Amino acid sequence: MLKIAIAGVAGRMGRALIEALHNAESDRFALTAAVHKTASTLLGVDAGELAGVGHIGVPVVANLDDADFDLLIDFTLVEPTLEHVAYCQAHAKSIVIGTTGFSEDEKAQIAAAAGTIPVILAANMSVGMNLCFHLLKQMSRVLGDDSDIEIIEAHHRHKVDSPSGTAMRLGEVIADTLGRDLEQCAVYGRQGVSDARSRDTIGFATVRAGDVVGDHTVLFASEGERVELTHKASSRMTFAKGAVRAAAWLDGKPAGLYDMQDVLGFRD
Repeated sequence: MLKIAIAGVAGRMGRALIEALHNAESDRFALTAAVHKTASTLLGVDAGELAGVGHIGVPVVANLDDADFDLLIDFTLVEPTLEHVAYCQAHAKSIVIGTTGFSEDEKAQIAAAAGTIPVILAANMSVGMNLCFHLLKQMSRVLGDDSDIEIIEAHHRHKVDSPSGTAMRLGEVIADTLGRDLEQCAVYGRQGVSDARSRDTIGFATVRAGDVVGDHTVLFASEGERVELTHKASSRMTFAKGAVRAAAWLDGKPAGLYDMQDVLGFRD
């Protein structure tokens, strides 16, 4: 049986991951460790009771050295996630990463670790959103060169990175498909008087408000028509279920850097 640890269990995603693993009721994997470094008042608390699913016999611990696991699921922050990647590499553990906001250098660190351990890194673990990534390639091929392209995203007021990792991944999919360099063609917000919009650019608009879980729309606008691809997440459980699915898929895989397109069989 695959032994799974969750990092950041006191957070909203951490609790959702505990619930998703509990509800999966699989004989292939089980939650065996719950970690939350900063929640000293929660150390020793049962992870199931913390997540509202009842007692499961897994206490919250302060660090990975106190955890018995084969695979770690991490939806925390950039700095602790990189520490966890280094730990997993040093101890031959697998890791599923849902954290966003990594720089290119930090992504390179994760890719280097994937040379020796299995790693899934995905900007969005939702199955529906990953279907959107897949569909977006075809939409970009058909519409991209003749359309103005805008990406509009909305998240809750506590989200720290902007644009979201998912929005950036949408932009990367479009740019890669059209042979563009996203760093050169991305436009982040607009203000004041400017020249007419260049068709070669990809625009990003960001909303941070209330408790929005995650809304993303890609807009292709041309003369006479507009095509939109929209995904709206109403619960963090969609990301948690996707992460559990990813963890089960990663079990037994060789070292390498994977994402949800691999998990779902969408890789071209």
